[in-house]
Amino acid sequence: MSRRLPIGIQSFRRLRETDSYYVDKTPLIRALIEQSDYYFLSRPRRFGKSLLLDTLKSLFEGHEDLFRGLDIHEHWDWSACYPVVRLSFDGKYSDPDEIEGDIIEQLESLERQHNLAPALTSDTGPRRLRNILDRLHHSTGQQVVVLVDEYDKPILDMLHNPELARSNRDYLRGFYGIIKGSAHHVRFAFVTGVSMFSRVNLFSGLNNLEDISLNPRYATICGYTDDDIDRVFTPELDGLDREKIRTWYNGYHWRGGERVYNPFDVLLLLRNREFRPYWFETGSPAFLFRMLMEKSVSTMELENRMADMSLVSKFDVGDIGIEALLFQTGYLTIADEQREGFRTYYRLDYPNLEVQISLNDELLGHLGKPGREPLEHGQALCALLEANDFGGFAERLRSYLSGIPYQWHATGDLARYEAWYASLLHMCFRSIGVDLRVEDASSHGRADMVVLTGGQVFVLEFKMAEGDKETDIALDSAITQMRERGYAEKYRGRGEPIHLVGVACGREARNLLEIRAEHA
Repeated sequence: MSRRLPIGIQSFRRLRETDSYYVDKTPLIRALIEQSDYYFLSRPRRFGKSLLLDTLKSLFEGHEDLFRGLDIHEHWDWSACYPVVRLSFDGKYSDPDEIEGDIIEQLESLERQHNLAPALTSDTGPRRLRNILDRLHHSTGQQVVVLVDEYDKPILDMLHNPELARSNRDYLRGFYGIIKGSAHHVRFAFVTGVSMFSRVNLFSGLNNLEDISLNPRYATICGYTDDDIDRVFTPELDGLDREKIRTWYNGYHWRGGERVYNPFDVLLLLRNREFRPYWFETGSPAFLFRMLMEKSVSTMELENRMADMSLVSKFDVGDIGIEALLFQTGYLTIADEQREGFRTYYRLDYPNLEVQISLNDELLGHLGKPGREPLEHGQALCALLEANDFGGFAERLRSYLSGIPYQWHATGDLARYEAWYASLLHMCFRSIGVDLRVEDASSHGRADMVVLTGGQVFVLEFKMAEGDKETDIALDSAITQMRERGYAEKYRGRGEPIHLVGVACGREARNLLEIRAEHA
């Protein structure tokens, strides 16, 4: 039987009372509550964190009617009702005093909600929170449940203004410290956000939080699994290509056995019946693009990127690792993990086709190639490769490369120049979803790029030349390297034509000089 799609619903009560689809997360919620009392969870935006907190709020407040038919109903003591303090940060926080004002407004609302006498107007936010926890505990006889949503937004929104970001961070550190200092009043605490800010710099006052962001047991506490979609949303799947849904939207992975979908993508797809980058369109990662430019990171370096736990979780004002930023904001996910001695390494990659296409398309726009231009160039370049028109391919690529600013040229590093040209072609192909490999490893080295299209294999190697006189030398070097290192051998089994394509780019010309292609 078809039900209502809960698009944009963050209220557990509204979701249940409107007979909307609901993926039952209460088995995991029950495990959380039985195991410990203080938790922290990081997930990208639009992943259902707010709904999870509202579910916890309804549960601790004892709204039994909302949980009938769910796993936890028969396992919960409905005679015990707990007061709940829920805080959410959804302002702009562009003024030094705004965070204090916002918190006091929320605490005043809680005082009215729980019929508490107003605190002294001179009280700061932290003192007011301590006072509320104390009075709620004593007036109800039950310890308080504390839920904090988007704990990091006042910092993330101000990363472009480090001084204000640090000010907001320092204020929050003292504020969150009240929760630990009032532990005898607190039954349960759950904090959610996008980022895993340094425990030392933000949560030093609340260092008893258990971070479950990469705990395999709770990997699916937010998001939908394949089984969830097939079991819960069966009435909505008719007419949709199930494998295409997986390719477009599945793939987020936080070390559990299963990969998950962003719920926002799934729900909008089921309503609109067309594949679009719904999640990506809800926020523009301008800060991410600036960081990629400042750190001279090529998009080719984003794929199959290796990082250990310290890099994935390194996040603080003025000290943000690119791996941490990409992973925590949802543009990369854990593809797999490798254990070496006492250390665990994660291989990061795009979670799905939506992010792969959209991120590259948006970055091209950031570099001055907006709108349909990358799409048209990408489609034309693919068609020319498939027709083995390498002269036409060179002409089109030369046109595509012209006019793009050279952000990565300032390093003066020859290898960086090569990466610049390769990455521009890579972004163009990725923005149309072409099947390709970057830094593709063979037993003797790594090919710059391998493109699989039109039933053929194209192995590309990029070389720099000082000028026209060195073009032939660069092309000879590229072809020789591909042959001697056997870059094509791993593709022999496909039984498809294989082409070795040398690409010579000019340092002075700042564009493509020439392309040479040979059969492998």
